Amino acid sequence: MTKLSVNINKIATIRNARGGNTPNVVEAAINCQKFGADGITIHPRIDERHITKKDVYDIKPIINTEYNIEGYPSEDFIKMVLEIEPEQVTLVPDGPNVLTSCAGWDTIKFQDYLKEIISIFKERNIRTSIFVDPLEIMIEGAKKCGTDRIELYTENYAIRYQISKEEAMSPYLKAAQKATDLGIEINAGHDLNLENLKYFAENIPNLKEVSIGHALISDAIYLGLENTIQMYKQLL
Repeated sequence: MTKLSVNINKIATIRNARGGNTPNVVEAAINCQKFGADGITIHPRIDERHITKKDVYDIKPIINTEYNIEGYPSEDFIKMVLEIEPEQVTLVPDGPNVLTSCAGWDTIKFQDYLKEIISIFKERNIRTSIFVDPLEIMIEGAKKCGTDRIELYTENYAIRYQISKEEAMSPYLKAAQKATDLGIEINAGHDLNLENLKYFAENIPNLKEVSIGHALISDAIYLGLENTIQMYKQLL
């Protein structure tokens, strides 16, 4: 079954709006796992607009599933990941001024750079994943970078799903097949939700993990966190 990694950035966003420690990010990570999440994802940014550097370290001891740290591979980020040694690091090409992840890596242009970064993590047995658009040429580039996995950027799928789910799925099917042919495992994330997740998961071969935050935490406001996690799990 495809694993569900819950991104808890939005829990930190709510906390930071008032200061203090409510809601408690560590407690949220504990509960997400207790309620059925297969992993916890965080995406610390330089401005600490949601997850802080302290959160990254505080969460590590309570992980009993998998810890996935996303981010732009700055020198500080690399140092932090090597100190934490999560089960997975996901490299995302968003600089400090980007509101949210909005594009995958150009794995041709940045191939040498990514290869060097990935080799650092793989020396420490940290599974690597890189954020990519569903383009076969970018999947081929990812293979040359030496990554273990790719994370398919699914915003376009989510947008086009409302118009034609078959057309929305088409480029992702081709990308997934290319990745499978090349021996790369597949993750996916961005704007997957209760409406569009099931169709995506049923049609993408070799889908190891989805990382879902914004939609899941938003649903939890109305449906409750435990119930929401179980609903997403059932779709997988």
